Amino acid sequence: MRVFQSYNDFTGPAKSIVTVGTFDGVHQGHRKLIERLRQSAHDAHAESVILTFFPHPRMVLFPNDNDLRLLNTIEEKTELLRDAGVDNLIIHPFTKEFSRLSATEFIRDVLVKKMHLSKIVIGYNHQFGRNREGTFEQLTDMAPLCHFEVEEIPEQDVNQIAVSSTKIREALALGEIQKANELLGYNYALQGQVIHGDQIGRTLGFPTANLAIADEYKLIPCDGLYVAYISIGEEHFRGMLYIGKRPVVGTNRLSIEANIFDFDRDIYGQQIRVSLLAKIRNDMRLPDLESLRQQMLKDKDVALDIFSKQTK
Repeated sequence: MRVFQSYNDFTGPAKSIVTVGTFDGVHQGHRKLIERLRQSAHDAHAESVILTFFPHPRMVLFPNDNDLRLLNTIEEKTELLRDAGVDNLIIHPFTKEFSRLSATEFIRDVLVKKMHLSKIVIGYNHQFGRNREGTFEQLTDMAPLCHFEVEEIPEQDVNQIAVSSTKIREALALGEIQKANELLGYNYALQGQVIHGDQIGRTLGFPTANLAIADEYKLIPCDGLYVAYISIGEEHFRGMLYIGKRPVVGTNRLSIEANIFDFDRDIYGQQIRVSLLAKIRNDMRLPDLESLRQQMLKDKDVALDIFSKQTK
């Protein structure tokens, strides 16, 4: 997959099959659309092109709205689209100036002139352009004038999937990891650098890797303890992930700590990936560290049982 940082840099083929969207999560619904995009490109002997944006449009249009959390960093989204088999990815900077393009200007000046549009594949009820004024009907009106085709994914196909990024965010906010993973089509993951903590976990027999998430917009699931696979480079381990403010210790800052089973190596400064399988329990206020240790032993048994069922 070739990646371009602006549609102005695009040097793709003279014949492109295009779709447009934020694609946060690259979930099952998105994959339905991408599958059709790739098939159309194959049938037309053309190349598939996805136009997406960074920052997310809501961050630019509503800068004081701090509630938006994204399922993917731009790096994660890029890799997911690469895995989906897209030929070309354009990550165009979203600005207020760009947001003022009318739907007609967007179609004529961006899709047709810059991206060599031969056909556009869009999701049901997709809107675009200034104030989201662009519609499927406007695309079909301009298609013969600008010499491109339009295909809309039928409503029934979308409803069969019944997936949206909003539904996935809501599931993660409630700790419904298995539901979120089912909608995504893969295990939701957090990535970050291992930083120094206070090493209390080590004294309990559960040493943890404290994770620093660099992207402030990355959605962190609700507080609690989770079963997880932990990846360090090409190595993969079983373990648990704690998200919370550590009420037993008395801190009031959010901690994200991975306990890697049967692992005792120095990985400070390294990047790790934690893929969540299920939530074990909510965060708990226990009376002392020994009570926490006893609880963690029970949690590990639960986690191992979940892992055993994964391999059957």
